[in-house]
Amino acid sequence: MIKVENLVKQYGDFRAVDDLSFTVEKGEILGFLGPNGAGKSTTMNMITGYNSATEGNVTINGFNIYDEPEKAKRCIGYLPEIPPVYPDMRVREYLSFCTELKEIPKKDRAAEVERVMELLHVKHMQNKLIKHLSKGYRQRVGLAQALVGNPEVLILDEPTVGLDPMQITWMRGLIRSLGKEHTIILSSHILFEVNAVCDRVLIINHGKKLVIDTPENIIRTLGGTSGVRLVVRAEEEDFRMAVGSLPNISRCEKLSEDVGEGLTAYAVYSSDGAEIRDRLFALCAARGFCLFELGAIQKTLEDVFIAMTGEEGSTI
Repeated sequence: MIKVENLVKQYGDFRAVDDLSFTVEKGEILGFLGPNGAGKSTTMNMITGYNSATEGNVTINGFNIYDEPEKAKRCIGYLPEIPPVYPDMRVREYLSFCTELKEIPKKDRAAEVERVMELLHVKHMQNKLIKHLSKGYRQRVGLAQALVGNPEVLILDEPTVGLDPMQITWMRGLIRSLGKEHTIILSSHILFEVNAVCDRVLIINHGKKLVIDTPENIIRTLGGTSGVRLVVRAEEEDFRMAVGSLPNISRCEKLSEDVGEGLTAYAVYSSDGAEIRDRLFALCAARGFCLFELGAIQKTLEDVFIAMTGEEGSTI
């Protein structure tokens, strides 16, 4: 378990992290999001003990990271954005070195190296120099070192960077599997990945917590419905005029989708956020428009993130 209480990191008059509190339970994967400069990396460095806090506490499995740093750090496996690998060492040699750093008993070190190599599918690369590995395999070796000793807590910063699409899918499955037995904080630039893998999401900005909840709840409560998508068979001018006659409609957009011969897709938006699907259905029935599809256009986690942080794009 990770417990962060009233965490503050201050540089002069500037607070990089400002009174941040949250808890991550065992068996939970927390997505950690924030735009550049939000204080995300600073927070992760304080959680792992690489940086001290100005105020507040971090507890890892009951050990305070500042009062009992050795005990707390033994519970943590950390994969930073740039994996801490030694390019002139071979994969097996490097992971063996990691077992020494983490004080794995000598009799268990060889078996532990075998375990993490099998888990990350790098055994066939064991005798290669790390500098000759692809970026994706370096990422795997970096995650392997984080898993040496089977720590209860995993802090993963961009774990899928450099992986191809098949490797990304495999890595997401591995992280979900690890989440059953570990406490995981996952930072990622890919919001689809966060939505697919994480149980809850924490969004921060300017060092402050904006929201922490499940991706579904965040989208439902903060995103709402941005519009309605329809596929109809009707003359465009007739359809637009009919929709324009409805109250509280802000706009009607023709979508550039190939939905079939004689069919057209539209996005219709209300001016006040009210539900309009019932009115559009009744309109099509009354005017004789043949309605093929009707559904809400839901905002995504990315839409909510941009709205909350004021950031365009998905740079986190």
